[in-house]
Amino acid sequence: MMRDTLDYIETYTDGFKPEIGIVLGSGLGDLADTYCEYAIPYDKIPGFSKSTVAGHKGQLVFASIENRNVVMMQGRIHFYEGHSMSEITYPIKVMKKLGVKTVIITNAAGAINKSFRPGDLMVITDHINMMGSNPLIGVNDDTLGTRFPDMSEVYNKNLIKLADAAGRNLRIDLKHGIYIASSGPSYETPAEIKMARYIGADAAGMSTVPEAIVANYCGMKVLGISCISNYASGVSTKKLTHEEVIETTNAVKAKFKELLLLLLKNI
Repeated sequence: MMRDTLDYIETYTDGFKPEIGIVLGSGLGDLADTYCEYAIPYDKIPGFSKSTVAGHKGQLVFASIENRNVVMMQGRIHFYEGHSMSEITYPIKVMKKLGVKTVIITNAAGAINKSFRPGDLMVITDHINMMGSNPLIGVNDDTLGTRFPDMSEVYNKNLIKLADAAGRNLRIDLKHGIYIASSGPSYETPAEIKMARYIGADAAGMSTVPEAIVANYCGMKVLGISCISNYASGVSTKKLTHEEVIETTNAVKAKFKELLLLLLKNI
């Protein structure tokens, strides 16, 4: 299957070799709209599953940005859509095979840390996997990584320093925090958020962790950035909706885009 995937992509990209991969989360696909040289819908790529969530265009976009060759997932494939862990992380393995060495994974997340506000950007320093599964379960592919990969530094410390420097340069008050992922699609209950805070989580979401695990397993450097799109359940009395998530990410996408552009220039 991988060979079919790579051959199909090659027919579109004509030898384009990306070195940086970006996963653009809910409402954060603006970068791909601005910079697009080749765009391939997921449902046309052998081995890819279709994204069905609002705010996710569901296409693989190739572009040269700040003199760096980049491949972007304009929207991701989610576990809660009914896909397997293997299916939702297949694009990350494809990035590895295409030659990508660094992956920037983004998402929209709910604030657990009470000092965070909707519209904040949080650099992920670590994660907690509460999705009930692991994307590395199954037969190991030794061409991608070892059977028992180390996870002591999933999110690369040097990339975090670069993100902090870019934030200071742009006068963006970047937060740091631990991201906790559940399977979704229902939002967490107040009791679940209270538990998550107790065990050290700062923001909650339904993605990123499987992709980060596989990217790290494949030997790629990972940077994770969350757009705090809402307060998690119980942090405020407001009911949670996906529409609020999209509204907040739309409001901060210019700031988010500036940060990504400076990061691409400095990585």
